[in-house]
Amino acid sequence: MTIANAKQEASLRMQKSIDALQNNFAKIRTGRAHPSLLEQVKVSYYGSDMPLSQVANVSVGDSRTLLVTAWEKAMVPVIEKAILTSGLGLNPTNNGTGAIRVPLPAMNEERRRDMIKIVKAEAEDGRIAIRNGRRDANNQFKELLKAKLIGEDDERQAAEEIQKMTDKFVAEVDKMLAVKEAELMEV
Repeated sequence: MTIANAKQEASLRMQKSIDALQNNFAKIRTGRAHPSLLEQVKVSYYGSDMPLSQVANVSVGDSRTLLVTAWEKAMVPVIEKAILTSGLGLNPTNNGTGAIRVPLPAMNEERRRDMIKIVKAEAEDGRIAIRNGRRDANNQFKELLKAKLIGEDDERQAAEEIQKMTDKFVAEVDKMLAVKEAELMEV
């Protein structure tokens, strides 16, 4: 293990934390229709649970409606039930042609505040994951120092570089949080 390897590993971990946070933010409903809202819905498909995207096509009908088109007509009631029981607070309607309309309810002020709390918690989890990457890199630097593979100055300089990298990624999380909060408060 070298300093460069430890820095690269830390950078990759921090970037993965950012990617995971973006993924989690995409799942949080803003009142605007987006196919990713139904990403976590699992459908019982011939005895095994499958993601909705593997048994149907999810598209945007208009700004407040998702359209779910089942690939097999027999799956329509199963998909409808899966969306109902998903805990997302959505009420799908079947139009009888194999397509399911999923209207998104308007978000009231209280629901927006709850969503902001969830978004802030997700952002804090992202910051923690980034700081964990920093901690692990610093521990690797200390091990290299203990094994006398690097000097104290090298260890200190590497720790400073990792701190700058951490600050950059945490600032990115803060920026993403501000954008998502603004999106949630939009009426």
